[in-house]
Amino acid sequence: MYADWAAAAEQAIVTRHLRRVWGIPGTLLGRSGWPPTPDQRLHWHWNYWWQAHLLDCLIDAQLRAPEPARAGAIEVFLRSIRLRNFGRWSNAYYDDMAWLGLAAQRVGANAPLTVVLSELRSAWTPEGSGGIWWRKGDRFKNAPSNGPAAILHARVGEHDRARELFAWMETTLVDPGTGLVWDGLRVDDNELVKMIYTYCQGVFLGACLELSEIDSAARTVRAVAGHCARDGVLHGQGGGDGGLFAGILARYLALAARKLPSGQEADTARALVLASAEACWNGAADAPGGPLFSPEWTERAPANPADHPARDLSVQVGAWLLFEAAATLA
Repeated sequence: MYADWAAAAEQAIVTRHLRRVWGIPGTLLGRSGWPPTPDQRLHWHWNYWWQAHLLDCLIDAQLRAPEPARAGAIEVFLRSIRLRNFGRWSNAYYDDMAWLGLAAQRVGANAPLTVVLSELRSAWTPEGSGGIWWRKGDRFKNAPSNGPAAILHARVGEHDRARELFAWMETTLVDPGTGLVWDGLRVDDNELVKMIYTYCQGVFLGACLELSEIDSAARTVRAVAGHCARDGVLHGQGGGDGGLFAGILARYLALAARKLPSGQEADTARALVLASAEACWNGAADAPGGPLFSPEWTERAPANPADHPARDLSVQVGAWLLFEAAATLA
């Protein structure tokens, strides 16, 4: 069932969003909106990290149901990211690069992985007690950059750096009262930004799991269940970048369900993913190419997404992330 839903989400996104870059043969990226505006038809509206997550979903789908055509599309898609990024793998945001690095590592793409790892290593400073910056030229360190960077460093065997980043998040950003992970730290005035995003919970949980920090992972699952879900369904956080947040959390909750010791937290993580998937699927609207998903999984998607967050590629990829996560638990 969940694999079928993931396949339907894939088909919908491939049909509505995947197009050549600037009409160049042998290229492929996701349009950032559907129905597309004129600038989106030309891939002028550029969201590097949305594309990284779309690539990750293509990789998930290839693991779920291998196909030669999709394997070829993954290679084309990765090259197209560099083309649209004007010949570079890097950009100004360290979290964006970490996501591309994670996808590249999964397919053994050494060129982007080497660039991303070099960028992430250079982003660490002792200011603010450690951690990496959110973006170049900024003075903000946050969970969205340190979390995926920790996951990536751990996966390539750089465990000392991964543990440094995890320790910084654990000591700086975890609310001792709720166990939730705050957004970040403004280093110059030592101001904690205590916004709660599902994104932050997901990447911290992923870092815990990669480093076998079982107690911290279990605490995060409990915090998510208590504060980031309603009736067992993860909260949405709108369109734009927020459209990916809950899907990222679902990915790492599914990993927690598989990696945590059998018991309450593993069961809770599994239940959150599966209940969210069922709600998201049941709230989908019929649209050309396949189902259209709502940014809030407990709500019905609009039949006509014009001027609605459901038109954003991020929202649709977030749902696809969710279904691929659920399929790993079936």
